[in-house]
Amino acid sequence: MKAPTIAVLTSGGDAPGMNAAVRAVVRRTLFRGGRVVGVLRGFAGLVEGDYQTLQESSVGDIIQRGGTILQTARYAPFAADATVREEAVRRLREEGVDGVVVIGGDGSLRGAHALDQAGMPAVGVPASIDHDISGTDQSIGFDTALNTILEAVDRIRDTASAHNRIFVIEVMGRGCGRLALAAGFASGSESVLVPEVAVDVVEVAQRILQRHRRGKRHHLVIVAEGAGMGVYEVAERLAQETGLETRVTVLGHLQRGGNPSAVDRILASRLGAVAVEILLEGTRDVLIGTKGGEVIAVPLAEVTSAPRASLDQELYRLMGSLSI
Repeated sequence: MKAPTIAVLTSGGDAPGMNAAVRAVVRRTLFRGGRVVGVLRGFAGLVEGDYQTLQESSVGDIIQRGGTILQTARYAPFAADATVREEAVRRLREEGVDGVVVIGGDGSLRGAHALDQAGMPAVGVPASIDHDISGTDQSIGFDTALNTILEAVDRIRDTASAHNRIFVIEVMGRGCGRLALAAGFASGSESVLVPEVAVDVVEVAQRILQRHRRGKRHHLVIVAEGAGMGVYEVAERLAQETGLETRVTVLGHLQRGGNPSAVDRILASRLGAVAVEILLEGTRDVLIGTKGGEVIAVPLAEVTSAPRASLDQELYRLMGSLSI
């Protein structure tokens, strides 16, 4: 009987912990007597046949590294053109691949589903700092990105307090405010602006003035990219309404890099190993995620057709009551 061959790729935006997931896929497959093919540059490499065989040593000393040793890329033709997907399946079969583990965010999971529909068994592992993927309680990279933001905000607070300033800080998240809300809540920020909740900047300014009159020397406002107003517009309006000196910090891709946290290393290792087991059992076209601390498999058709994960409105309201 032929030993199984599993391919693994990382796709879309990089997330801390991707390397830990790759490591788990490789070592679990080899532990089960299989062979592993690493696909470079995501779906672009999948179609172009940019493959390499991975051994135990290939993934040594990477569990603590950010980014992805397999590299990543966005490749629109894979989703748009059935002939492109057919070419990917042809190349994978030539390589003797029996199934593919796709590690990435929403677009990558859609690609995994499309690959499976084209005839190559595939499973998805959620990796996104935005934490906007339906069907799972956790997403690889979110915890690390959150802690990176908190470290930056804590440093900014020192300067804000020294100069009695408002600091408006933009964080990532695309159309999802989960990262911004968690950062605002954990940092004790005055306000958080997210795409899911309409906020009057004048009201934010009034709350800042109330706190200022009570003697507070710093004021932090977290703005998610994709919120109704851009970070510079928010800062300008707050300066006009309060008369206080206002500064902007855009954290940008700083949030993506760095060594993954212990939470992300453990999560990535668990999900990567289970993804291999699922494929070897013959299950396909599923997302390997978590629910209540347990690892679960959710059909990718369900995940990719559902709205993106929603904001925790109760947490949002609680943050507001604690930032008075």
